[in-house]
Amino acid sequence: MSSEPAKAADEASTEAAVEAAVELLTTAAATRNPCAPLREYLGASDIEAAYEVQRRVAQARLTAGARRAGAKIGLTAPVVQQQFGVFQPDFGMLHDDMLYAHTEPLPLGRFLQPRAEGEIAFVLGHDLDRPGASVADVLRATEFVLPAIEIVDSRIAGWDLAITDTVADNASSGAVVLGTTPYPLAGRDLARVGMTLRREGEPVSHGAGHACLGSPVVAVAWLARELVRRDQPLRAGDIVMSGALGPMVPVTGPGRFRLELDGLGEVEAVVEEGTK
Repeated sequence: MSSEPAKAADEASTEAAVEAAVELLTTAAATRNPCAPLREYLGASDIEAAYEVQRRVAQARLTAGARRAGAKIGLTAPVVQQQFGVFQPDFGMLHDDMLYAHTEPLPLGRFLQPRAEGEIAFVLGHDLDRPGASVADVLRATEFVLPAIEIVDSRIAGWDLAITDTVADNASSGAVVLGTTPYPLAGRDLARVGMTLRREGEPVSHGAGHACLGSPVVAVAWLARELVRRDQPLRAGDIVMSGALGPMVPVTGPGRFRLELDGLGEVEAVVEEGTK
């Protein structure tokens, strides 16, 4: 077989795998029934195919009326990487229907297998569209940061993940609860920010900024470079969830999760029964 037919066959095989993965994720989200791992179709290492799945599912959401609100970084904290055996960061897209405010009711029924984690959200005042973005570029572009709780979720049954599973599944995204008091970055060392996440007042997760690729600023710089490389640059007004500062914890029913960040305030996620 010549190289051209072989290449065409490989491309056709990849396209079929991507289409199958998109269909599985779409059905899982619509029915709230998790699907089998996508690596059965995509393999465990074809990250580019997995990001193509992510792109197509996100585009379908946009076509249906959602608006892009920013991006999220996943798998930044070593303790989270160890939880899943996936040892490299990834990213996903945020949409406007994923965003909630401090104490705004969060319907449990919109999720399949939710877990909560504490993060720092960056809100950009300027575009981050230069190749090779540095931490200095991130600091200049950031208008302010907010304490934030991410409710991560997985359409993959049992959170049985390889890197291709979580990438295709929009970096295991669910929803974001944002604090309402902005904090400027000037003079702040985010690597030293301590984090406590409480469930019904009891501490369930501890961490610090240095667990997030050394600093959340470093994580956002990594994301900016990745998105420029993929022609999806971060823009002014985007919200960036910079990654977990400590272990994620299961959301097993209605309740309150409260995140406390040293010097960056607090935010509370109120999970209630319901689907809307």
